Amino acid sequence: MISVSLCMIVKNEEDVLARCLDSAAGLVDEIIVVDTGSTDRTREIAARYTSHIICFPWRDDFSAARNEAFSHAAMDYCMWLDADDVLLEPDRAAFLTLKETLDPAVSVVMAPYHTGFDESGRVTFSYYRERLIKNKAGMRWSGAVHEAITPVGAVVYAEFAVTHRKAHPSDPDRNLRIYQAQIEAGVELEPRHQFYYGRELYYHSRWEEALSVFQRFLDEGRGWVENNIDACCHCAYCLEKLGRTEQALRALLRSFAYDRPRAEVCCELGRWFFQQERYEQAAYWYTLALTCTRDDRRGGFVSPECYGYLPCIQLCVCYSRLGDLEKAERFNELAGACKPDAPEVRHNRTYFQSRKASPA
Repeated sequence: MISVSLCMIVKNEEDVLARCLDSAAGLVDEIIVVDTGSTDRTREIAARYTSHIICFPWRDDFSAARNEAFSHAAMDYCMWLDADDVLLEPDRAAFLTLKETLDPAVSVVMAPYHTGFDESGRVTFSYYRERLIKNKAGMRWSGAVHEAITPVGAVVYAEFAVTHRKAHPSDPDRNLRIYQAQIEAGVELEPRHQFYYGRELYYHSRWEEALSVFQRFLDEGRGWVENNIDACCHCAYCLEKLGRTEQALRALLRSFAYDRPRAEVCCELGRWFFQQERYEQAAYWYTLALTCTRDDRRGGFVSPECYGYLPCIQLCVCYSRLGDLEKAERFNELAGACKPDAPEVRHNRTYFQSRKASPA
């Protein structure tokens, strides 16, 4: 059985750190906590779980801090968690199974990262991240922000997931501030960080700047396919915010130059036509979304609702607007099969019942 070092970087995490470490209890063989300047009880809480607590001055570089944590690891593999991450019970069991069966020749274990949830706790946003990295195999974190490790050697995809449960907001300007400091220092952002810089600008409602960054990223042609597709969508979002609706449609369609349609893009196209009250065209794209195969292992951002609930509930509305109530009701029931407690489904059922009860 392999051994695992849990390597964390923390700062002022007194409200969530114990929850995280309790969820990892019994799964890992050592815990290393790199503290980057806490002024609360973070180090005191960490000391309940480990004696490996290292103080590391923060210098606006997540990779530097993570590499520091990994440098102290003594086990076969390094695993990272953020303080507001948890391993739920089914994922703990899956993690132990993996630990008992993993081939030691494997270099990197990829695992789902669940970061978005609906009101009932169902996952609405997920993507794979490198979660276990073979120790002392020459792989290092890179990127001051949105840091990542480039896998080398054999890679496997795990069944256990890590769940991200924020308890308090982080500094919303931090990532953008780091990127802008790099640019001001003359650093030329590589394609992956151009992409994430564009997203940070978008999150800050700087539509024109974000659009320019995304368009340059796409035009240079050096991006990863999943980032290219996402960048097309973000170009469309920016153009819509700027009132350039027709150009937004073309930005979405550009995504098809990179790979087969994703359900997420089809749903965006459905939304675009729906907003134009072009319900037949909207229905076409929502129907196409239902034919798309979900493949989380491609590595991109995944919105699970786009592969079932969202296109079904929108098809219900489209066909209702088109006067085909039989088809609308059928899609409402399909949406209900995906999400039984959805208030929209219950509301629609009441509506359809009322229509049936009313005289023609």
